[in-house]
Amino acid sequence: MDWLPGEPWNPWEQNDSVFFENATALLEMIHERSRSALGVTTGLLPCVIRRRELAASLPGWLGRFQLEREPPEVVTKLAACLENRVNEFTRLMLSMTSWVAPTEGCAYCHNPANFAEDVKYTKVVARRMIEMTRHINADWKVHVAETGVTCYTCHRGNPVPNNIWHKEPEQAKGADFIGDRAGQNLAANSVVGTSLPSDPFTPFLLGELDIRVNGTTALPNGNRHSIKQAEWTYGLMTHMSSALGVNCTYCHNTQSFANWNGNPPQRSTAWYGIRMARDLNNAYMEPLASVFPEHRLGPTGDAPKANCATCHQGAYKPLFGQSMLKDHPQLAGPGTGLDKTTLAKK
Repeated sequence: MDWLPGEPWNPWEQNDSVFFENATALLEMIHERSRSALGVTTGLLPCVIRRRELAASLPGWLGRFQLEREPPEVVTKLAACLENRVNEFTRLMLSMTSWVAPTEGCAYCHNPANFAEDVKYTKVVARRMIEMTRHINADWKVHVAETGVTCYTCHRGNPVPNNIWHKEPEQAKGADFIGDRAGQNLAANSVVGTSLPSDPFTPFLLGELDIRVNGTTALPNGNRHSIKQAEWTYGLMTHMSSALGVNCTYCHNTQSFANWNGNPPQRSTAWYGIRMARDLNNAYMEPLASVFPEHRLGPTGDAPKANCATCHQGAYKPLFGQSMLKDHPQLAGPGTGLDKTTLAKK
């Protein structure tokens, strides 16, 4: 609809149900105005009053139209455009239901008696996840490229994605006579059954600990990173290998793992992916701890978070590179204008 002036439509800037209800009401008003313009008896003044009441919660470009002054063909075009956008909004809602809660249906997030209410935590979380999805697709193209992501990328028909993680509680050591296993030395699924540190995500995908291995010299000069830190690094690398269904050579040149020269381009993509996960966990997931009910929190009271397996689920590219974003452009999102240098600092 290039005849329309103004900014692009973004229903996520406001309450989705309020938008839907107001848009539906405005459609009725526009159709009423159309009938009036065509000579059908109807009252125009109530339409103008309703328009003023609705203007505050509808897309900004609607405020530029004086419906009572527009010719019938403009009113008809406006009605068709708005009706199409309401239909697209509804289509996305139905898609999200099938992606996230196909068994539970709309009531998983909404109160069927009042869709505008935010009484369910799932609706509050869902709105934030939509914002996160749009952020990924707009600002993290260095990792997701044009393939992008949708809710289905992680959820795959489950209300809670199959692959999430929480912080591990500190080891209960009693009187210290049982020793300190230092977060490792027990087989853990998170590191594919190895005895490597079982929570390599907190330091690297939530914190900003350097992903390094021990130094190459016998004396303490140059690289001061310890063997202990190398074990955490290998824990993360083991997770990434399993999450993507690949081995080390997918990203690394085995002649020199640390050297970036001669590495496949996937290593750069993975480097940005680590920083993307860190950004999402800190900016979107962790702040939701106060929204989630207790049974959705981890043993330390933290919110669920994402790692490589959350999206990839054993594939070198999520869904083996199949893009669903092209069918749901509403999730593409406006970018924040962050460049690669800024993203690299996250």
